[in-house]
Amino acid sequence: MPRIAGIDIPNDKRIVIALTYIYGIGPHVAAQILKEAHIDVNVRAKNLTEDEISRIAAIIDRNYTVEGQLRRAVTQNIARLKDIACYRGWRHRRGLPVRGQRTRTNARTRKGPKKTVAGKKGVKELRA
Repeated sequence: MPRIAGIDIPNDKRIVIALTYIYGIGPHVAAQILKEAHIDVNVRAKNLTEDEISRIAAIIDRNYTVEGQLRRAVTQNIARLKDIACYRGWRHRRGLPVRGQRTRTNARTRKGPKKTVAGKKGVKELRA
């Protein structure tokens, strides 16, 4: 199992897919990295030589922010928004959608499970 950027990438997948297991690398960036390293996108990860793995690792280290560094940067950006108390910071603080989505319906991923609020008593129940 090849290890790149501190992540064990899966053996049996094509290398273009296996690189996406690294946080911060998607399909497009993975293809760019392999093109720069002169490696075929259809090669399986287990068939890579040590030289090819080191070329990929060197390109990632030199040109991309990935894994822990990227996670730290994202966390710091969110903390900055909260500190300056901008609209997006408030939305992060309250656990609501940040990018303008509606919240009257949906938004369950951010808001969590429904919290049912007791409704008003009906007119019929009031008379009885």
